[in-house]
Amino acid sequence: MNSTIDPAVIEQLKADYARFPERQTYSLYAEDVQFKDPLNSFSGVERYQKMIGFLSRFFREIQMDLHSIEQTTPSLITTHWTLNMTAPMPWSPRLSIPGRSELGLNAKQLIESHIDYWNCSRLDVLMQVFGR
Repeated sequence: MNSTIDPAVIEQLKADYARFPERQTYSLYAEDVQFKDPLNSFSGVERYQKMIGFLSRFFREIQMDLHSIEQTTPSLITTHWTLNMTAPMPWSPRLSIPGRSELGLNAKQLIESHIDYWNCSRLDVLMQVFGR
């Protein structure tokens, strides 16, 4: 594998983060991509699309702030971000989830693993919904 990830992949990811969850570039992902976050674990780009679709239907005013993106190994991109969104409750609580993603690329420069880590607990997020 090359020692450098194609800069076009990184630029496309930047664009995807900027318009998240709309018009994501699913062609960046391998068909059997492995996804994991504090709430989900599954494989397949189709399941990944459905999860993003659920977020866009369930939550409002979704904004993904990308703080940094870098190639950390010859086959790994690491991003740091904050996901902000409004939960569908009568009092419209605003949620803020800071975290990072580790995106592992295969030899074809497709994302074969997408692992999200939150810088807060699931309880912290729940407390944002119901108050502190």
